[in-house]
Amino acid sequence: MATYDESIRAITLDAHDDLGDYTGVPGLPGSASPNKGHQYCFVKVSGAHQCNLATGAANEIVIGVMQNKPQMAGAAATVAIRGVSLVEAGGTITAGAAIKVNGSGNGVAATLPGDVHLVVGVAVGGAASGQLVPVLLKV
Repeated sequence: MATYDESIRAITLDAHDDLGDYTGVPGLPGSASPNKGHQYCFVKVSGAHQCNLATGAANEIVIGVMQNKPQMAGAAATVAIRGVSLVEAGGTITAGAAIKVNGSGNGVAATLPGDVHLVVGVAVGGAASGQLVPVLLKV
């Protein structure tokens, strides 16, 4: 995998009720499968010092990409706000594509010029739906 000179710049907020999702330890009884929770999904501010999944609404302000897996509401949520972050693809994405957010917080290819106001980054690699794609954040 390629490396990037600029590391991710991140902030920490509290996870909203819907974002704090118990995934447990991979392979143990009671653990979710798949075990990723909402890691590598886009998020928005949902309250004071709090974030939740972005839904791709036209008037929504996306702040970044979730980097960890908060296990409950109020847990620390690390959010990448600058740099190149992995993002879960919600459809096929090609390198160089402008990225917007779908209703599940995943990245999808934007249609330009119509979606220009929804663009949150640029793909620096390609991916199929459900895979991780590196995205230069522009949030």
